[in-house]
Amino acid sequence: MRSLKELCSGLPLDPLPPPAVRDEGVAHAPIRTPALTPEEEQLALENSLRYFPPHLHSILAPEFAKELRLYGHVYMYRFRPEVEMRAYPIDYYPARSRQAAAIMHMIMNNLDPHVAQFPHELVTYGGNGQVFSNWAQFLLTMHYLSEMTEEQTLALYSGHPLGLFPSSPRAPRVVITNGMMVPNYSSREMYEKLFALGATMYGQMTAGSFCYIGPQGIVHGTTLTILNAARKHLHTDNLAGKVFVTSGLGGMSGAQAKAAVICGCVGVVAEASVSGEALEKRHSQGWLLEVTNNLDTLMARIRQARKENNATSIGYHGNVVDLWERLVEEYDRTGDLLVDMGSDQTSCHNPFMGGYYPVQLTYEESRCEMHEDPVRFKNLVQESLRRHVAAINRLADRGMFFWDYGNAFLLEASRAGAEVGRVDGLHGTRFRYPSYVQDIMGDIFSLGWVCTSGQQQDLEKTDEIAAAVLEDIMKGEVPDSTRQQYSDNVRWIKEAGAHNMVVGSQARILYSDQVGRCAIAAAFNKAIADGQLQGPVVISRDHHDVSGTDSPFRETANIYDGTAVCADMAVQNVIGDSFRGATWVAIHNGGGVGWGEVINGGFGLVLDGTQEAAERAKVMLIWDVSNGVARRCWAGNIKAKETICRTMEAESSLKVTLPNPVVDMTLLHRALEVDHF
Repeated sequence: MRSLKELCSGLPLDPLPPPAVRDEGVAHAPIRTPALTPEEEQLALENSLRYFPPHLHSILAPEFAKELRLYGHVYMYRFRPEVEMRAYPIDYYPARSRQAAAIMHMIMNNLDPHVAQFPHELVTYGGNGQVFSNWAQFLLTMHYLSEMTEEQTLALYSGHPLGLFPSSPRAPRVVITNGMMVPNYSSREMYEKLFALGATMYGQMTAGSFCYIGPQGIVHGTTLTILNAARKHLHTDNLAGKVFVTSGLGGMSGAQAKAAVICGCVGVVAEASVSGEALEKRHSQGWLLEVTNNLDTLMARIRQARKENNATSIGYHGNVVDLWERLVEEYDRTGDLLVDMGSDQTSCHNPFMGGYYPVQLTYEESRCEMHEDPVRFKNLVQESLRRHVAAINRLADRGMFFWDYGNAFLLEASRAGAEVGRVDGLHGTRFRYPSYVQDIMGDIFSLGWVCTSGQQQDLEKTDEIAAAVLEDIMKGEVPDSTRQQYSDNVRWIKEAGAHNMVVGSQARILYSDQVGRCAIAAAFNKAIADGQLQGPVVISRDHHDVSGTDSPFRETANIYDGTAVCADMAVQNVIGDSFRGATWVAIHNGGGVGWGEVINGGFGLVLDGTQEAAERAKVMLIWDVSNGVARRCWAGNIKAKETICRTMEAESSLKVTLPNPVVDMTLLHRALEVDHF
């Protein structure tokens, strides 16, 4: 499989590719510990062999059994293709459908070694965010996409390509579900078992929907988060000399260093991996400016950068708990509070399988301990979390502002017994430190796009178009809060090219409301029709959006009518997007904050310059935003009510049920005090 044509020809069975030796020169996913019974191990092998004819089973069964025993999962390394994995220009793909070719472009970007965290295990980010469960699924999916017509839809069940089914040109080309469980079975233990069996997988958010665009996707959100945290809690727009401390330089968390520099502050990011693969990747990409493994050197450098108002990013190659505890020591010894803002982006949704490394062990020791003695490892992780939070609390008591970055850090810390002020009640679960969605960002709106031509000049042109669209909207009547969002985005889009954001596909992201999204999509489609762009543009968004995610510890943490734990919105979102024109849709269990904690959905839409694409974009984007705004309006969010009312004025076919608030709350008490029966 040395060409895209070979890659898309299906499973290579005659002859079989040679057995693969696992390449130890690349980062690999942690070894999983599913604790299968002998009968379950047999079922896992039986399930994996289903992809191959019986005459090959005697060859493949011992090989797959070895993978299962050594790594806790059958990845089918033998079938990992030799072709360079990257987002090729759309015209390179042997496909009958341009929409299908665009999806192939997106899939290969998610597995690009420059983008993916563990590409040989098909993990894009988050430690376990799978694109597929094994390489046979990848090859079959690419084959189906190459054969697909505009009257077929591919169904993907947790990575497994169920097949091509007759549909219609207006139907999605692909419908994806990942990890969808009968609720009582959505536990971590069950997940480990079912993933090992090849029965389900964790798609994270944008990994399993093929929409991840590298850490750039979160640079913008992190930039806005830091800026708005400073505005709200430090009461300033000028971050010169301010210090932001956090952890993680992986697929999503790697954005933090770049965002800190864009904001003009000092970003200090700890990364514990012993080989420093994540840290070195970000440093070589120019996303991280400085590196040290010495805490004395780091403290001196923080002081110098603060004094000189120097915007920089410093990667600390060590455990973040050591960093926080040293900052406490510095305060106790000198009275210097060396950190103004703090957060955490370890993959705490997956704390016991490589998402969080305890301070008591080295990285290498942790990698061994997590599968050799998982009970002891879990205890060490929880002890480390308690120390982690204790240090943060000391500094927060002295004036540092800390926020939860939606990675289940506070949730897991509370389960470990850390002092995070957890309060459970009718309005959901609250902690001492609020979620950044709840406290800083509010109802977020993200729009991303990928230029499938693969040409940098196309990306530069779309940047220019998007900035012009937003500036034009700002000339009209725009609420002050929305104007600030537009202004931040114009600044972002004009500066993005200078900050070397692109990793993988020629992609960009910004935040915009419904008006902005629809206008940008229309402008892109017109530019394609007019020949200003050399190829189609895929528009998408993070699942982490106003309508895409039901997550009581993050996106819906500010829903106070008792529905924070309900998942109607995400499910309705994906169903609605599918029949309004999305090219593909995906719905997942567990993205961002962990298996069983969230339901999230996303879409991809190919703009190809046709009038049909323009109509699809308008109708689908109105629903994709207004669904979540209407839900928040009904839950009592005043801003959401104002927004949906403005939208109804502009769109006569939109009719939303508005809530009637109880003005006299004492009425409720009086009604309940009287025995009416």
